[in-house]
Amino acid sequence: MAEAQFAPPVLDDIRLARKMLIGGEWVEAISGKTFPVYDPADGQVIADVPAGEAADVDRAVAAARAALAPGGPWRSMTPQVRGQLIWKLADLVERNAERLSVLDSIDSGKPINEMIYFDIPFSVDVLRYYAGWPTKITGDTIPISYPARSGGRFHAYTLKEPVGVVGAIVPWNLPLLMAIKKLAPALATGCAVVLKPAEQTPISIALLAQLTIEAGIPAGVVNYVTGLGESAGAAIVDHPGVDKVTFTGSVGTGKAIVRSAAQDLKRVSLELGGKSPNIVFDDADLDAVVAGAAAGAFATQGESCIAGSRLYVQRAVFDEVVQRLADHAASLKLGRGLDTATQMGPLISAEHRDKVLGYVEIGVAEGAKVVTGGRALAGEGFFAEPTVLVNARPDSRIMHEEIFGPVVCAVPFDTEAEVLALANNTRFGLGAAVWTKDISRAHRMAAAIESGQVWVNCYQAADSALPFGGTKESGWGRETCRETLEEYLETKTVVVAL
Repeated sequence: MAEAQFAPPVLDDIRLARKMLIGGEWVEAISGKTFPVYDPADGQVIADVPAGEAADVDRAVAAARAALAPGGPWRSMTPQVRGQLIWKLADLVERNAERLSVLDSIDSGKPINEMIYFDIPFSVDVLRYYAGWPTKITGDTIPISYPARSGGRFHAYTLKEPVGVVGAIVPWNLPLLMAIKKLAPALATGCAVVLKPAEQTPISIALLAQLTIEAGIPAGVVNYVTGLGESAGAAIVDHPGVDKVTFTGSVGTGKAIVRSAAQDLKRVSLELGGKSPNIVFDDADLDAVVAGAAAGAFATQGESCIAGSRLYVQRAVFDEVVQRLADHAASLKLGRGLDTATQMGPLISAEHRDKVLGYVEIGVAEGAKVVTGGRALAGEGFFAEPTVLVNARPDSRIMHEEIFGPVVCAVPFDTEAEVLALANNTRFGLGAAVWTKDISRAHRMAAAIESGQVWVNCYQAADSALPFGGTKESGWGRETCRETLEEYLETKTVVVAL
C-alpha cells in the first residue's frame, strides 16, 4: 500500500512526518536528505522523511536550551500549569486515539486492536499519572549538626531542579507508547526534550509532536528529529548540550551509548533486552497459562523486550501445555495490522524477519524441534509464523540470545530448585512469570528470580505507577512510577547563614 493509496485523512497525518518539529516550527533537514519508511505489511514505501544529521540536532538542542532559559515561558511556568498542560496532552491523545492507532499500526505492523485496547489507553494513563506529579516534586529542609559545634546558625534545604535537555531515543516496536513513557516524566520535571523515533517508525510520533503544540506546551520544549541511529541518534548522545539520554533498544546500542555518554558524564537510563522465563508449575490453571504464554510470546509479533520466550513447564503437564500452546499459535490469524480480524501482524522488516527465522534454523541445528511454525509466509510483507520449539539444550543460542520475534522455546523441569537455576542462567533480567496455586512457592520464586519484575499467574500486567525496568544487561533505571522522576531531576543543596 503505497502512500497514494491511503485515504486522505490518514495521508495528511503521514505527510506531517515529511518535516521535523524544531523550536515550534516544522522544518526539513538542513541537508535536504530524506529516507524511506516502509509498510511492513507489503514492503512498500509509506513516506520519505527527513534524514536529520548533526546540524539538525544542533538546532534542536539550541531550541531546547532556549526553552529552558531563565525567565522563559517553560522555566517560569508554575508546577500546577505544567501539570495542566500534560493533562491536556493526554486528552488530545485520547481524542485522537483512532488517528494514532492507525499510524502506529501502519508503521510498525501492530494489530490495531492492540493499539486501541492497550497502547493508547496506557499512553493516556502514563500522561495523566505524570500530570499529577509537578506539584508534588519538593525538596527538604534539613536540620544540620555542624552549627552546634561551630556556634553558628544555619538554615539548610534542598531544591529539585530539571536535569536539563533530555535526548529521548525511541524503539520501533511500540513507537507511540515508548515515546510517551519518556516524554511524560521529562515534562513533569520541567525538562526540555529532543525526541528521536526509530527510523522504521517515525509516523505516529510526528502527530504526537503536533499534539504537544496544540496542548500549549511552549515552542522548543519538545523537538522531534528524524534520522538514522548512526547520524541523528549518535549526534544526540554526543552533543554537549544534552544533559541526559534515555534509550530503549538493543544491548549493543545501549553499551555504545554508555561509552559515548561517559565522555562528558551525561545521565543515562536504558531499557534494553530480555530473555524472560515463564515458569509453569503442575498445579497451575492451564487455561490461564496457555492464554498468558501465548500473549507473552506472540503479542506485538513477539517484538517485545519482555516476551516470555523461555517457557519452563513442570514435566507432569509439559506435553499438554506445549500442545495447547502450539494449537493456539497455529490458529492465530496473521495479516495487515489495520484489519481488525488480525491477531498478529508482520515483523518490522525483511531483514529482521530473516534474522528471527535464522534463529529457528540455528535452534534446529543445535538439536531443537519445531512443534509449529518456523517459516515465512508466502506473498508480500514481512510475516513469520508464530513458532513453538522443544528440545532446546540449556546452553544453546536460542536459550540465551534475544530473538525478538514470535518464537518460544518450551523446556520441561522437575523441581523448584532446578527451574530457578535455569531461569537465572541468563545475562538478562527484565521480566519473568510464575504460574502456581501455591502462594508460598509463588513468593519464594518471586524473591529468588533475578528480574526487574515478576508476574504471578498473569503476564505483562502493567500500570503507570509500577516501576518498569531490568537488572543485569536489561538496563539501568526504571520507567513509569515515582522513582523515574529522580532520573530527570538534580538535587541542589542550599545552606544559609542566619
